[in-house]
Amino acid sequence: MDLEQLFYQNKEQSLQERNINLDSIEPILRKLNTNNQLEIIGNSVLGMPIYKYQIGSGKIKILLWSQMHGNESTTTKALFDLLNLINNGSELAKKIQSKFTLCCIPMLNPDGALLYTRENANKIDLNRDSQNLSQPESIVLRAIFESFKPDFCYNLHDQRSIFGVGNTGKPATLSFLAPSYNKACDINESRLRAINLISGINDFLQQYIPGQVGRFDDSFNINCIGDTFQSLGVPTILFEAGHFKNDYLRNETRKFVFLAYLSSLNIIDENDIVANKIDKYLSIPQNKVVFYDFIFKNIKINYDGIEIITNFAAQYKEELIEGKICFNAYIIKIGEVDDFFGHFEYDGKGASFKNDFGLFPEINQKADFYLDNHLKIVNGLMIS
Repeated sequence: MDLEQLFYQNKEQSLQERNINLDSIEPILRKLNTNNQLEIIGNSVLGMPIYKYQIGSGKIKILLWSQMHGNESTTTKALFDLLNLINNGSELAKKIQSKFTLCCIPMLNPDGALLYTRENANKIDLNRDSQNLSQPESIVLRAIFESFKPDFCYNLHDQRSIFGVGNTGKPATLSFLAPSYNKACDINESRLRAINLISGINDFLQQYIPGQVGRFDDSFNINCIGDTFQSLGVPTILFEAGHFKNDYLRNETRKFVFLAYLSSLNIIDENDIVANKIDKYLSIPQNKVVFYDFIFKNIKINYDGIEIITNFAAQYKEELIEGKICFNAYIIKIGEVDDFFGHFEYDGKGASFKNDFGLFPEINQKADFYLDNHLKIVNGLMIS
């Protein structure tokens, strides 16, 4: 079976942008609601509905929630791709529905999605509210967890383009974590099942993105929802969708998330999570902050008549402008960058810097400038 082709056949074409809000997904949910699988389970701070979509009749129950952080939409898009597959009437779809019951909350934080922010409308990070349960969205998720009684939990997120796979120079296109259930980061039966599942997913993904899977830090924080659910005895997996080369809209990464979802179902169905795979899990390199979006090396700058050769880095800032996400590059580091990689790297070979403000870069300036007066850089990218 060509799984990549399966992705393209079931890809939800209406979801292409980084900013996915409630208006984006409600028509799709209505289309998929062929047998009363859709239910409003609560409301956000601003009164927007929080939807649950449940499908399947199998004994293995999986709770999946996405956009707990409103500006993290890649796993949401891949979730709808998966739901399209499960609803397409194929033999694979029938098998999944017979083996599993999937309870999906595709957008836990619709207010944050609308505003394109990590937090909810009260400026609370829902992934730090699992104990206080101070927010309506947190209460909704906990109520579904307790009523559904899942066998597995999938906590679905995006991570920034700054993360790499250790010091390999490869971006962390996907990262995973079996959260800790106590401060000692011990491994009990529940966490081991999550560890074994991640090990299997990683083995599968190496066929498609070799060396581009990372492992998230497992420091314990009971206020995080994954740590809480793990501590309550339910194997929980953190999915983090990250950067793939030249894929700032994350549509390639989305494909790999879809493949990770599918592989996880196959691994669980085959009960390939009973062996001890701790060593394989720990062999997945940890995420590390080692990337800038742009690195410019060996650039000549002029400070008050004194010429020096230096380096600087720029990073995209995602800015919501008239309903669209704009990637605007700003200078964020000047000087030593030897311990970092750039998704785009330029060696100026001593070329002179000049922009509208002078002969040297400054922190928080837009990455718009000239090198030797003829090479033009706009928004970090060379255009002439």
